[in-house]
Amino acid sequence: METRKTVPLIVASALIMQQIDSTAIATALPSIADALGEPPVVLHSAITIYLLAAGVFLPISGWLADRFGARLLFCSAIGIFTFASLLCAASTTLPMLIAARALQGFGGALMLPTARLILVRSVPREDLISAMVLTSMPAVVGPAIGPLFGGFITGISSWRWIFWINLPVGIIAIILTLALIDKVPVAERKSFDVLGFILTGIGIGATIFGLDAFARDMNGGSIALACAGLAILGLYVLHARRKTDPILDLRLFRHPTFRASLSGGTLFRISIGALPFMLPLLMQEVFRYTPLQSGAITFVSAIGAFGMRTITKRILHRFGFRRILFWNALVASFSMGLCGIFTPQTAMAVMIGIILLGGFFRALQFTSLNTLGFAEVSDAEMSHATSLSQMGQRIAQSIGVAFAALLLQYFSGGSQTLTNHAFTMSFAIIAAVSASSCFTFLRLPETAGDVLAGRRRHAAEEPSREREAAE
Repeated sequence: METRKTVPLIVASALIMQQIDSTAIATALPSIADALGEPPVVLHSAITIYLLAAGVFLPISGWLADRFGARLLFCSAIGIFTFASLLCAASTTLPMLIAARALQGFGGALMLPTARLILVRSVPREDLISAMVLTSMPAVVGPAIGPLFGGFITGISSWRWIFWINLPVGIIAIILTLALIDKVPVAERKSFDVLGFILTGIGIGATIFGLDAFARDMNGGSIALACAGLAILGLYVLHARRKTDPILDLRLFRHPTFRASLSGGTLFRISIGALPFMLPLLMQEVFRYTPLQSGAITFVSAIGAFGMRTITKRILHRFGFRRILFWNALVASFSMGLCGIFTPQTAMAVMIGIILLGGFFRALQFTSLNTLGFAEVSDAEMSHATSLSQMGQRIAQSIGVAFAALLLQYFSGGSQTLTNHAFTMSFAIIAAVSASSCFTFLRLPETAGDVLAGRRRHAAEEPSREREAAE
């Protein structure tokens, strides 16, 4: 099999394990809460802690990949994630589960950007959209398959099997990586930015933990912690401007395509984090569906995502990145807002249709954002770009979960009993935040990402074409 197909498929197979695991837990939250003796809404900490750990340790992934090689680090990350899955399955209290999920987040922090780095350094740029479509599928399909898988496992056995099943999957992924993916060349080894890592780690951790705590208790101390985290991240910005080789290279924002991908993508991905958390809770806590029924309904978004996979490159070639990102952000966000109309009396066909179309348009937006971010990034900047973009994604998704939990608590009057009205209002607000991302794409030039979309050749080839025309 060709490299352009082999690498994306192996990388995607490893990432789908992570994504399914991360989202299957959302469907199983009521069952886990019952087993651990905790309220279901409090269990969102088991999701947020994973995203928090991933955000804290993402900055070191690029340096480690350059230092030890992307393939070795990728295999190590899969091993850490798999071992942490076993610890999750063995948890008997909420603190034990949270600690194991934090270790999973560490493995995920190394896995995601390293997988992207292997991809962009192994696949020619003209094939990057097709490769990104394959590797973006886990992020879109995982949140859809995860609830179905979680509901099925919870329905026929114990929720612990959601984590036990990762053992054979992780071992197979490591074997395939070592056997079929060539070693990725090690980049120039740079000094490790210790102060930068401390500032980003504390800043990201305090921000996400503060938001998560505020979603649970809604007290001023939690907001103060989140604000302190943002202030520490501000100190990192000052540090990075003076540092030759910062752990996160903020100079990447000089590229308009990378800047739009990260800033607009952060707003849009808030909904990506909130949706897998909210839909299972709505269907199980308000509609009283079983975990399997809930997972079967939300699974249809995976069908929409797979449908989009076959035509994404053609759509981008026909309309270009700028127009697609602007209009599709509105359509995808609107489809999420429509989830707010769901009630116990809503026809099953209506819910399935809305979720199906939502999966279709979210897949297009997700792939477009991921691909555009690398349009102007040089090979030397790839490791920094993958770390920074993945960190933005993790932070956005963790904010989405914490923000959704906060809205549900607020519109339920601070009660542990969730109401249909609370979900209606929460879906509408999160959809509005997601839709606001469209304005960042208006600043892109019309030709942004045209080389990747096959709308024109590489800039280096254009002068030769002009000379040929002149002759």
